[in-house]
Amino acid sequence: MIGSILGDMIPLDRTLQHLPNWEAELALEFECRDRATCLAGRRHRGPLRVQKALYPEGGEVCQAILLHPPSGIAGGDQLRISASVGAHAHAQITTPGAGKWYRSGGAEASQTLDFKLATGATLEWLPQETIVFDGASASIRTHVELAADSRYLGWDILCLGRYAAGERFATGSIGLHTRIERNGQPLWLERGQIAGDDAMLQSVAGWAGATVCGTLLATLPTGDEAADMGIMNTTLLAACRAIRPVDGAEHGVTALPGLLVARYLGQRSEAARQWFAALWHELRPVLLGRTAVSPRIWNT
Repeated sequence: MIGSILGDMIPLDRTLQHLPNWEAELALEFECRDRATCLAGRRHRGPLRVQKALYPEGGEVCQAILLHPPSGIAGGDQLRISASVGAHAHAQITTPGAGKWYRSGGAEASQTLDFKLATGATLEWLPQETIVFDGASASIRTHVELAADSRYLGWDILCLGRYAAGERFATGSIGLHTRIERNGQPLWLERGQIAGDDAMLQSVAGWAGATVCGTLLATLPTGDEAADMGIMNTTLLAACRAIRPVDGAEHGVTALPGLLVARYLGQRSEAARQWFAALWHELRPVLLGRTAVSPRIWNT
C-alpha cells in the first residue's frame, strides 16, 4: 500500500519506540483543463503527502507519488486516502517503496482507500508491495466508484512476513475488503480475513505455503463500447495469459463481465511486481489508450 521515501533512511520499528498513533488523511482532486490533467486539490492531515504533480508523459496524465514519512504503519495508526478524478482526467498514483505494517501491541491499524471516477475519467493505482510483519493487526479497505464509462487499472501485492529474513506470518491478523462498482452496481466484491495460525495458509486449497499474493484488476469495455473500440476481450485475455511470472509461481488471468482479473501466488514480491508490470504494458494501450511508461520512482 503506502511506501515511504524515507524507509531506507529511518529503519526504526515504531513498536519499540512507544510513539503515539498516527491518524492521517490525504484527499486528492484531479481535473481535466484544456485537455491536460492537473492536481486541482490536495488536502492532508498528519503524515501523508504528495509533494508535487509529475508529468512524465506530458500534460494528459498526472502522476502523484504518495509519501508516508513515518516509514511504516504501527498498531493503532489510521490512514485514509481518497482521490476524486474529474471528467476526462487521467491520474496515476504510485508509491516510492514497499509499505510496511509493523507488529502490533494489540491495537488494530487501518488503511482506507476511496477512489471516485467521473465520466470519461481514468485512474491507475500502481503501488509497490505491502509487507505485513509477524504480529501485525491490520485492516485494509479499498472502494472504487466508477461512472458508466470511466476506466480503472490497479493492483495490490501482499507479503506475509519478511520471507527473505526468515520471518513468517505466524501471529496477528489481516482484514481485507475490496469493492469496485460501476453506477452503484458491483463489478468486484472481495472480503477476507487472514490469521497467522490459519490452516488455510498451508492448505493446497488456500495459500499452499506461499507468502506473497497479488491481485490486478482492470475494467474492460463491454457492449457497444467494446465494438466501437474494436476490442476483442478474448484476444486480450490470450495475450495476457501468454505472459508468465519469471519465477514460475502459481498464477491466473480471467475475464469477468466488465473486469479482467490477474492473480499471483508465490514467494517473491519482485516477481509478482514484474509480472503485473508486464501485464500493464500489454493492457494499457488497449484499455487506456496510452503506451505504458514505467514510473521513474520504481527504479530508485
